[in-house]
Amino acid sequence: MNALSELPVTLHDVEAAAELLVGITAVTPIESSRALGAICGGEVFFKCENLQRAGSFKVRGAYVRMAKLTAEERARGVVAASAGNHAQGVAVAAKSLGIKARIYMPLGVALPKLAATRSHGAEVVLHGHNVDESLAEAQRFADESGAVFVHPFDNVDVVAGQGTVGLEILDQIPNVDTVLMGVGGGGLLAGVAVAIKTRAKELGREIRIIGVQAENAAAYPPSLAADALVPLKKVSTMADGIAVGRPGQLPFSIIRELVDDVVTVSEDALARALVFMLERAKLVVEPAGAVGVAALMEGKIENPGTTAVILSGGNIDPMLMLKVIQRGLAAAGRFMTVRMMLDDRPGSLATISRIIAENDANVTGVDHTRVGGSISMGDVSITVNLETKGHEHCELVLTALRAEGFQPIVVH
Repeated sequence: MNALSELPVTLHDVEAAAELLVGITAVTPIESSRALGAICGGEVFFKCENLQRAGSFKVRGAYVRMAKLTAEERARGVVAASAGNHAQGVAVAAKSLGIKARIYMPLGVALPKLAATRSHGAEVVLHGHNVDESLAEAQRFADESGAVFVHPFDNVDVVAGQGTVGLEILDQIPNVDTVLMGVGGGGLLAGVAVAIKTRAKELGREIRIIGVQAENAAAYPPSLAADALVPLKKVSTMADGIAVGRPGQLPFSIIRELVDDVVTVSEDALARALVFMLERAKLVVEPAGAVGVAALMEGKIENPGTTAVILSGGNIDPMLMLKVIQRGLAAAGRFMTVRMMLDDRPGSLATISRIIAENDANVTGVDHTRVGGSISMGDVSITVNLETKGHEHCELVLTALRAEGFQPIVVH
């Protein structure tokens, strides 16, 4: 490991950022989770950045970056690009500092994030199909107009601002052994690593810092293996807050030196984690904010000890939440959709209903069709949505249907 003082962001930078943020951002609460602790075999705490101003940690870095602008730079205004959280963070910071903000967001961005960004007074321009395309357009506008480009993660002041989350964790959980958080471009992970690793060294302690990525948007594992930035050809995940196809150069230079590991989780694991947070923690968290929870639930972290999971944001589109909850329930065996063919005669549907009822499953929806390329004359296709009680119960229902001569195909 290089000397900590030689890194592009130091503990002094993070401490200075913390002073700038006094009275601007909240010291977000810590919540314990006995339920998650029982799953992973350690004491687990949530650092609730989902309850931060604008709904995520992003306002920290955005404010620190913009508070250091000169009067002349402030007069030129700022420009940024984001799928939502950085956009809101920049908008809130700009309003607090009296700076005009123009923010590029991808086409198809979640409506609540779009509306929230505009409500904070920023001008929003929809451009591109992903964050990388929006970033390129924002940079082009900055070059042409002279507006100051506020990068979401590749900037020393932004990284220092995000690192203040780490200082708060050390104050709130002095005995912490492991700190988990999602990573997209890497600003949060890099900043927290600087703060916690430096303080731990001063105390003569070891504290593990682990990043978590969605497996379909995981640019850090191959980049760390190659010791160079490796862009992804495709990014596809419900966790839009960390859907970044290329690590930031500045965060990467810190993460490769300080971070202990970067692990990945599946989309199903993410969905299960979100359902868990709603049911057991009573907290609304967006997918990017739940990746650390997913990693613990999936057993991706060995010997976690006393663990802090940074819930990085809570800005989730209700429509996405609806889909995620259904996917999470299906992944846990608590929701199942089956399709089967049956004779088009009176009583066939009643027989299916009886079998399902006798096996204590609940029908929530039925689709009945006689028309389709694979449907023969005299047959009908039935799709049934069921509430179930776990994977064993799902198999019990399927076995009972097969015993009566049906051939159910599981759709979800």
